[in-house]
Amino acid sequence: MGHSVLVCDDAIFMRTMISDILSQAGFEIVGEAESGVQAVQQYRSLRPDLVTMDIVMPDMGGIDAVREICKEDPSARILMCSAMGQQALVVEAIQAGAKDFVVKPFQPSRVLEAVQRVLG
Repeated sequence: MGHSVLVCDDAIFMRTMISDILSQAGFEIVGEAESGVQAVQQYRSLRPDLVTMDIVMPDMGGIDAVREICKEDPSARILMCSAMGQQALVVEAIQAGAKDFVVKPFQPSRVLEAVQRVLG
């Protein structure tokens, strides 16, 4: 069985795109979240091997969600998904505990490379 993944993005088409890329590569999508608050709750209950996290989301942004998750589980493996021009936020996310990032629009090969790096 593949690694379990929690996909967090406020846009359903982005969640679908990421889920499709990963499930075709043999990963199991165990949950989705459309806000940072949901992301933290889902992480607590699902304990996935990997989280893909959008930076800009309602309620609680991705960076704050990363902080919350890493506070509870320092070994959490989180891949940030950022739009072009969010480099400063990406740096902040990495400092908060994210392991790597991919830039939208996604190329499946890039997403999978980053996922492999994060999962080691």
